[in-house]
Amino acid sequence: MDRRWLPLNALRAFEAVGRQGSFTGAAQSLLVSQSAVSRHVIGLEDFLGVPLFDRKPPQPALTEAGKRLLPVVEKAFERIDTTLEEIMRERGEPQRSLRVLLPTTFAQRLAVPILRHFRAEFPDLKLDIDSRPVPGTAEREADVAVIYTPPRVAPQVLDLLWMVKLTILCHPDVAARAKGTDIAGFLAANDLLHVKLDSRPPAFLWQNFARAAHVAPGQLDRGLVFDTAQLAVQYALSGEGLALVDPVLFEDEIRAGRLVRPYDIHVDDGYGYYLSIHPDDLDRPEIALFRSWLIRRFSRPPFLEEAAAPAT
Repeated sequence: MDRRWLPLNALRAFEAVGRQGSFTGAAQSLLVSQSAVSRHVIGLEDFLGVPLFDRKPPQPALTEAGKRLLPVVEKAFERIDTTLEEIMRERGEPQRSLRVLLPTTFAQRLAVPILRHFRAEFPDLKLDIDSRPVPGTAEREADVAVIYTPPRVAPQVLDLLWMVKLTILCHPDVAARAKGTDIAGFLAANDLLHVKLDSRPPAFLWQNFARAAHVAPGQLDRGLVFDTAQLAVQYALSGEGLALVDPVLFEDEIRAGRLVRPYDIHVDDGYGYYLSIHPDDLDRPEIALFRSWLIRRFSRPPFLEEAAAPAT
């Protein structure tokens, strides 16, 4: 057989189903979806022209062809795994690596602590972190990317981490001045801190917030414009201005009381943070591992509710 046509991913899926005794167990062990495992096995059966599993309940059973193939595949993978481990031990450094592209504020505010946890769990996977403004599509020079984008149809696989909800965050002394003042007066009395957004005007987000707060737009284009939310918040921490940002990114300052939310009002601008992966890369073990771990990490972030709580 021409080795160019060896269906290695399909063989890996077949071996996992045979070893686990179920498609669900195989999917969990490979950190991919059950439908992906099923597609690979069906593709292998089509390639061979014979069924490998009898899919009658309660669990799939190997056919004669499957019984013949499974021990051969298992032994081959064991030999490959053993040899790779020997080479890695001789070299003394991990061979698997992953290049991760992250937006600047996301990297500064969240990536350092969560990736430290990831490294503690998976020390043999080398991470190469690239932090810079990330466009709405993953760049192929990175293996995976976190992007800030509205929901959309894309050639990449987009996994939602969380939807952004913008609210006012400011220094406690600034918030104290809001007591007894309506929100229109509070906005008029303080500088507005803007975050630069591609082609949209600087006051775009503040105008959306004013509509959500039922406040007349007024003069919302005054104040300072920053490249990132991190810089806008850094300025607000000095005791000046109102930052309109996502509280999830600044939960440390909120918990410490260095930033507060003076009003229980937020605006959803339709954007969210997504993990973006090219579909051709979904079967790479290191990407499947990172994808599964990151989605679990953001499925129920413990700080979401606390970060959203307004000042009292």
